[in-house]
Amino acid sequence: MHIDPGILALYVVTVITMIAVPGPVAVLVTGAGLAGGPGKALRTITGTNAASLVLILLSALVVKGIFAIDETAFNLLKLAGACYIGWIGWEILRESRTGDQGPAAVQPRVGGFSKGFVMAISNPKDIIFFASFFPQFLGITPDTNASIALLTVLWIVLDFATLFLVYLLVARLLKPSVHRTILRVSGVLLLVIAGGGIVMTAMELSSA
Repeated sequence: MHIDPGILALYVVTVITMIAVPGPVAVLVTGAGLAGGPGKALRTITGTNAASLVLILLSALVVKGIFAIDETAFNLLKLAGACYIGWIGWEILRESRTGDQGPAAVQPRVGGFSKGFVMAISNPKDIIFFASFFPQFLGITPDTNASIALLTVLWIVLDFATLFLVYLLVARLLKPSVHRTILRVSGVLLLVIAGGGIVMTAMELSSA
């Protein structure tokens, strides 16, 4: 099977950059890891990967002409996703405040498989990537099905590695005393992202 090295390199760089740049999924995974440890971070990443597989499948169906995306429904999905991101941000802020009451009060509700799944499948950035950018890399091999399979495997590997590395860097390089501060910053960041997403999507819906 012939693989285009140029497209491969561009895809790898694009995926790593998109995942590593602070966004809802990366923030959720980091917050989950700081609140519940490496196991919670891994379960959250597994959930985000499962959502990615669903989005990749939908993208493949669009490419093959089996499924069409309605613009209004697409914007409504983005709006719902932005609202969910805001709710997760609020939960992370609540989690950071419970830590002020002492270690015994901490109940790591942040993250997990289901929250990772819903966050990723409703994340506007992921939706746009798989709907708009993912099909542009299908020329990585001469066969469309082989390209989809290869890009999917690469996504899973890069997603797991990048998200877990981001969590480890934050957890290992920063002192435990500032972990609660990071949780607060993560919560605020998610609320800001959600607010921006709600405003932009509402404007798109009103102009449609």
